[in-house]
Amino acid sequence: MTRALLRRPDPDHIEIAHEGQSFRVAILRRPAARRLTLRVSSATGAVVLTLPTRTSLATAQKFAQSHGGWIATRLAKLPERVSFSAGSVIPLRGIPHRIVSRDGRGSAEVDPESATLAVPGEADHMARRVREFLTREARRDLSHAVAVYAARLGQRPARVTLRDTRSRWGSCTAKGELNFSWRLILAPPLVLDYLVAHEMAHLREMNHSPRFWALTHELCPNVDEAERWLKRHGSELHRYG
Repeated sequence: MTRALLRRPDPDHIEIAHEGQSFRVAILRRPAARRLTLRVSSATGAVVLTLPTRTSLATAQKFAQSHGGWIATRLAKLPERVSFSAGSVIPLRGIPHRIVSRDGRGSAEVDPESATLAVPGEADHMARRVREFLTREARRDLSHAVAVYAARLGQRPARVTLRDTRSRWGSCTAKGELNFSWRLILAPPLVLDYLVAHEMAHLREMNHSPRFWALTHELCPNVDEAERWLKRHGSELHRYG
């Protein structure tokens, strides 16, 4: 029987202490890993320790503990999270809107003059209703952009799906199905428009070759500006909700 079979299963996380603080560090063992690595997700704030198959948990714990200061610094630099609750300010198509509560029933509504998002019902349901509103608005904007680029490209996607993705804002499958993050509704419109053009271009060029980028630039005039915005501010969109 091999040592790998004799080893106890890894815990899903370990706790690291540093200067009075305690950090939860997720454990991820990967056969392809060649060394111990630590990362802090800018999207969720999760701390993940990846280790090779043969590395002992005690070695991994010691490694993580020795990087307690680094973990604390990275977490301190993350933007403060913003809940979907009354009084919070969230961006809608890049414009800050304050969430307010209102009596009655129905759907959340935007007041452009006061830049507020009025959400009906009890406070316990506010977060869900805000997310439903944002998802609905994202679907509407995405559907419009897909229709515009389908006409220019002469091709339509097989399906368009909205998700809360962490690593990619959009994707295109080999079957021609497009997936987007609903959080794009928080960004300026040119960003959502560019992401749709980008994924629609993959319907014809399933790669990132020079031909793909030439087609994307041909479809969308704001490629460079949108890419710069995503690089600077994209991770901030995950702090909401």
